[in-house]
Amino acid sequence: MNITLNYESLSLGRKILMILDLKTKVDKLGIEDRVSRITKRSLKSEAKLQGLKMILSMIDLTTLEGMDTDKRVEQLCYKATHLHQEFPDLPNVAAVCVYPNMVKTASNFLKDSEVKVASVATAFPSGNSSLEVKIQETKEAVFNGAEEIDMVISRGKFHSGEYNYVFDEIAIIKENCGDKARLKVILETGELGDYDHIRLASEIAIKAGADFIKTSTGKIKPAATLPITLVMLEAIKDHYYNTGKMVGMKPAGGISNSKLALQYLIMVKETLGNLWLDKHWFRFGASSLANDVLMQLLKQKTGFYQSNNYFSKD
Repeated sequence: MNITLNYESLSLGRKILMILDLKTKVDKLGIEDRVSRITKRSLKSEAKLQGLKMILSMIDLTTLEGMDTDKRVEQLCYKATHLHQEFPDLPNVAAVCVYPNMVKTASNFLKDSEVKVASVATAFPSGNSSLEVKIQETKEAVFNGAEEIDMVISRGKFHSGEYNYVFDEIAIIKENCGDKARLKVILETGELGDYDHIRLASEIAIKAGADFIKTSTGKIKPAATLPITLVMLEAIKDHYYNTGKMVGMKPAGGISNSKLALQYLIMVKETLGNLWLDKHWFRFGASSLANDVLMQLLKQKTGFYQSNNYFSKD
């Protein structure tokens, strides 16, 4: 059943036409069978080492706490560019993600590095605020140097069936990112229900102009899972086949060990191909993951695990 949805934005007075094919259903058994097979894979030492370094380069180190200070953000930025003194050839992480009021601090610290500055916006993590407030937060973050914006969708509107409201809000935030920042759209999949709703939310975000789609805020459980991420990867794949346009993916929350992260990489490679095995198109929202990857790399080098005391606490 093809349904045409029309929505007129009250704030900008523009009409947006979005056509979604709600007939498509996610094959739940197929998704879970593929994930089960992926989790049983094993990697040779050389491939594992390459994968661990790739994971590091894809991590968004994050601090999103009420007790965040300039000093805390600066410490995280230092870690982003100095992961371990015994591994000077390690890649830097992809980005540091902070609240809008901390963007200037992070931007000043990282201005001479390749690490991006990302900022949550749009009333993170609930998404419950006016469109004007969400636009203002986005503008403030971009003005202060944010190169990436992580926005949350209005889940209440989504559950009410106001899909074009969700679409239009994403499109407006994307517009306010301008050419200076890429937009990651957080679906908060733990609140969306079944795979069909996750697929629908993914399609809305992609069609509205998301540069990335992201599973979660990391503030609720369940957050990222392999099956949910696979559903979103399939939406990205279908969009690429239909339009030739690439969209990035960011699982976030609950990915704390290297073994699980390597399984994500296998899934990305087998679903989307090698083009997506790059920090420009795939990220991990998992700060604690960095330490586990570093421990695994040290184990590969020395033959034994180093104590947690040798790694900074994020």
